[in-house]
Parts: sequence; structure tokens; C-alpha cells
Amino acid sequence: MDFGLTDEQRMIVETTRAFVENELYPHELEVERTGHLSLDLIKEIQTKAIEAGLYAANMPEDVGGAGLDTLTWLLYEKELGRANYALHWTCVARPSNILLAGNEEQREKYLYPCIRGETWDCLAMTEPGAGSDLRGMKASAKEDGDDWVLNGTKHFISHADIAGFTIAFMATGEEMTPRGPKKKITAFFVDKGTKGFNVREGYRNVSHRGYTNAVLEFDDCRVNKRQILGEVHKGFEVANSWLGATRLQVASTCLGRAERALGHAIEYAAEREQFGQKIGKFQGISFKLADMAMELKAAELLTREAAWKYDQGTVTETDMSMAKLKATETLAFIADEAIQIHGGMGLMDELPLERIWRDARVERIWEGTSEIQRHIISRELLRPLGA
Repeated sequence: MDFGLTDEQRMIVETTRAFVENELYPHELEVERTGHLSLDLIKEIQTKAIEAGLYAANMPEDVGGAGLDTLTWLLYEKELGRANYALHWTCVARPSNILLAGNEEQREKYLYPCIRGETWDCLAMTEPGAGSDLRGMKASAKEDGDDWVLNGTKHFISHADIAGFTIAFMATGEEMTPRGPKKKITAFFVDKGTKGFNVREGYRNVSHRGYTNAVLEFDDCRVNKRQILGEVHKGFEVANSWLGATRLQVASTCLGRAERALGHAIEYAAEREQFGQKIGKFQGISFKLADMAMELKAAELLTREAAWKYDQGTVTETDMSMAKLKATETLAFIADEAIQIHGGMGLMDELPLERIWRDARVERIWEGTSEIQRHIISRELLRPLGA
């Protein structure tokens, strides 16, 4: 593994960082204070992102994306992660890779419009009674001739309010496993406006202001069999095949915010004076900075190694879980310490630190909680011994 960046990677990092600083930072405070991101602003920034070649950069070239390898994509994600989440996720969108699992008819209807910036996708998995245990979901779909009838509720569905469609994961059967019966899952494309499909406002979230969540309700919602993504009863396999790298995406955006918070802490420690000297001279502060830098480096190395192995075809669940776990917990640590170094000013919204601190909390929950990541890691350690 080469730890150095290529000229192309450095250019992408520099271009993305400049875009974030010039086009996203200026709008952060307004979004944070209002909790709202207007469609006009979304379209304005989206147009600039498309012109800069930064939109849908995670997608392969043959479908209109930038064709970045995993490591380069995550370097790009790290730079975007420095900004308010709603701004970078909505305005510089990266359509879900699971759309690539669709057939050509489905790509024409769903994938390509997302890549062109004409609409957004959203994934509907989580339910009020089924979070980490996806196979415990109660929302179901039953076959009826050439159609399937969907019933149930999903919640915590990100940006469903602006998405043109959802990919809904529904229970379509049951199978016996050594641990008892488990649901068979099928993924369905469901267009907004379909009879029986309702999107209503979700919950107010302390993290990522402006980045909305919604409750999705399916009441005898009828879709055609052509709207199945993948195969019947194989939705769980589709998700596992295409969504694994999202843990690395979360890790990378966390690294960007952690680096920004550390930068503020270093600058403040070098300028602020107390008791006749710069506070960075005190061990109580300097040792914090050293620990913050060390933890950030460790998290970045784990993430980069996992990205490199992903492209080599050798990445494991443990690699991705370690990266996600370390990066999310490191962000929480650095955000907290950065505020401690700033004292009271760290909690004021004139600085991005209180936002970064709040935003850090959700990262240890979504895309697999820290406990789930530890379960995956320990399972891989114990499995060779039959435990």
C-alpha cells in the first residue's frame, strides 16, 4: 500500500476542499440556525457542483459518474464531510450505489436521473420496531398476480421529503435458521405519488440540522413486479453486496469534521493567552492536542487501508467495521476536546465546534451502531475457534 497521494488525488482533494470552503461554508450558519435548506439554494449549489465535476462522483464513468476508485472517493468524501451535512449531502449528492444493481430499465428510470441531478433516491429499511435487526422487520409485501401489495411503516428515512422514489425493503416470506425463523427480504422501487404510499414529516434531530428524516407509510400500496430490485427474497443480499462501503463513507466524512475541529483547536491554543503565555504551552492543553492528532491519524489509516483493500477485493467486514467504529468515536473525542480547549466560546454557534459536537452523536448510531461494529469484529475473531 502506497501512503502517498497521486497527482490526480491531490487535485481532487484541493478542488473539493475549495468548493466546500467557497460554496458550502458561507451557508452553514443559516442552515444551522433555521434548520432549513431551501430548494432554491439546493439547486444553485447543485448546478455549481455539476459544473465542477463533483456531483455523483461515486458512480462509475460508464453511467455518467466520475469513476473514482474507493480510496479517491473517500478522500473526496472526507473533504465534503468538513461542511454541514445537509449542504454537502443534498447539494453535492452521491446516489446510492445500490441503484447499480438495477436492470437497464430500472437504471433509465431511477439511476440516471439521480446522476443528472434531476431527483434523489432514499433507502427505506429502518422501522419503529426494527433498527439493527433488519430481519425482524414487520413491513411486508404480498404477491398478487403481476403486482405486489406493500403494507407497513418505515421511519428515520433520510431526505425522503425531496426524493422522487424510495427503495423499500419489505418482508416477503420466512425461513428457518439455527437461531429461529428469520424474514426473507425483497427490495422494491416505489415512486412518490403511488397510491397507498405516503411520506410524512419525521422527527426533529439534534444532529445534522437541515438534513431531514421522514416516516414512510405503505397502506395497500401496489407496485408491479418490474419494480423489484434484484430478486424476490434476495433484498438482504442486494443490500449487503452494494451498501458495505457506506460504513467507509461515514468514516471518511467523520474524518473531515474531526480534522476541521482539530484545526480550530490548534489555532486557538496558539493564539489564546492565559496567565501570561499561550495556552498551548500548558501541558493540560498541549497533551490534548497530541492525543487528538494521534487518534485522528489512527482513524485515517484504518479507513485508508480498508479503502485500499476494497479496491483489491480483499476487504473484510472487520476492516470496514473497524474503520467506521474508530472514525466515529474519534470524531466524538476530538469534538469534545476541541470545545474543552475553547472553553465557553466553543459552545457558541459563531464557531462550527458545537455543530460538529452535536453532529458527531448520530455517527455512532446510523449505518450500524458502535455495538454492532464491535459485534462484527469480535465475531470474526472468535469464529475460527468455533466460538
